[in-house]
Amino acid sequence: MNYRNVGKSGLKVSEIAVGSWMTDLVGSKKVDIARDTIKLAYENGINFFDCADAYSGGEAEKFLGKILNEYPRHSYVVSSKVFFPTGGGANDWGLSRKHIFENVDRSLSNLNMDYIDLYYCHRFDNTTPMEETLRALNDLVSKGKILYYGVSEEWGAARLEEAQRIIEKYGLYPMTVVQPQYNMIDRYIEHEIMSVCEKYGIGITPFSPLAQGLLTGKYKKGEPYPEGSRATHQADKQINNLLTDENLDKVEKLSKIAKELGTNMSVIALSWILRKSIISSVITGASKPSQLENNLAAADFRIPADAFEEIEKILDFKRFERHIG
Repeated sequence: MNYRNVGKSGLKVSEIAVGSWMTDLVGSKKVDIARDTIKLAYENGINFFDCADAYSGGEAEKFLGKILNEYPRHSYVVSSKVFFPTGGGANDWGLSRKHIFENVDRSLSNLNMDYIDLYYCHRFDNTTPMEETLRALNDLVSKGKILYYGVSEEWGAARLEEAQRIIEKYGLYPMTVVQPQYNMIDRYIEHEIMSVCEKYGIGITPFSPLAQGLLTGKYKKGEPYPEGSRATHQADKQINNLLTDENLDKVEKLSKIAKELGTNMSVIALSWILRKSIISSVITGASKPSQLENNLAAADFRIPADAFEEIEKILDFKRFERHIG
């Protein structure tokens, strides 16, 4: 496993991370599979495990903490998040100082840990002054309850710039990381967010690197969805909205390149993201050990220059730039 610094901080995380968003804890068999997957990740050098208070109503944090507490605390990095409701009260959501302080204690209790390595604002809160949020996060770092903090994709480039001005004005601890969606199909952070992160030394830990499963290559144009796949049961239909003829045509062409390179579509998709040095780690989901084993191969795979050029032609991405005159 290879490790990278998170932005300009000294914190080092594995290039491949394991996320808990899709962890299924319903039924003893699924719990056993999830436990085996996390243990396999740790045993193969993955030291970064991403979670959130909102995942499974806090049960995902409890589950992750129970497993990781079998290992030395210094040997892994855990992240969690704050924003979504944790109760029915008026202050049980958002990024107010009150909710952040109460929620971090809730997450620490769930994880059974003394501190959280990375703490993200899960969304942007229009009802709370940004200064209040950043001061609260700064104070949590001072208290040692969190070591570093970051934000989600919804903050955007302009909000990141505003946050930086507040941080510099009051001498707050710096923002360390941003967690956006980023993959071959969705490259919106390349328009502005990525350059802002490079400017201030903010690391990027993208989620959904396989575009909800589209970039695994298992969905074929004109064929039924694979039995048990996300497209057959996901409530919000995110993957179904991605299964357009245009996207499926791209994946078919990309899969041929992967085959020529002696690997598979998932490895190509993850390696493609890791080509950028500003990427600190790729947060992957794995519902079983075999999927994790395949993802691990991406850490040591490098896409040859000629193949990369062909991939970019297929993706046909154009960064937004407005020229006058």
